[in-house]
Amino acid sequence: METGATRAVSHFELTHQIIKAALAVHSELGPGLLESAYEACLAYELRKVGLDVKTQVALPVVYQGVKMDPGYRLDLLVADEIVVEIKSIEALAPVHKAQLLSYLRLSKKKVGLLINFNVTHLKEGIHRVVNGPNLKVPKRYPEP
Repeated sequence: METGATRAVSHFELTHQIIKAALAVHSELGPGLLESAYEACLAYELRKVGLDVKTQVALPVVYQGVKMDPGYRLDLLVADEIVVEIKSIEALAPVHKAQLLSYLRLSKKKVGLLINFNVTHLKEGIHRVVNGPNLKVPKRYPEP
């Protein structure tokens, strides 16, 4: 796990910065690479703008009060707030959003981004997932 400096920003601002960085990575690399390549490059881009980024963060499961380590890992945890799940697959399925929502619940985080880099236009591969009803979401995101 690697870290960098961080500053306090809202969930909205953080997700905007992550999307902007993902667009830069996709613009340079294009589709078709392994998830690990996109993960490393996205972490690098986010650290360049001063965000704290942890990679492959262990995610234990607490079952009936017992903490277990089944081997789940968050691809990226940005500013200890935003979970980023990276994919490089032909098409996302509903189970991928459900997986991210489960990760949010297990990690007790409110916001996650599911990013599939294996698309022609990255905007088609970005999905925001919210854990809980009390998080205010802007009606429209500005263009990165």
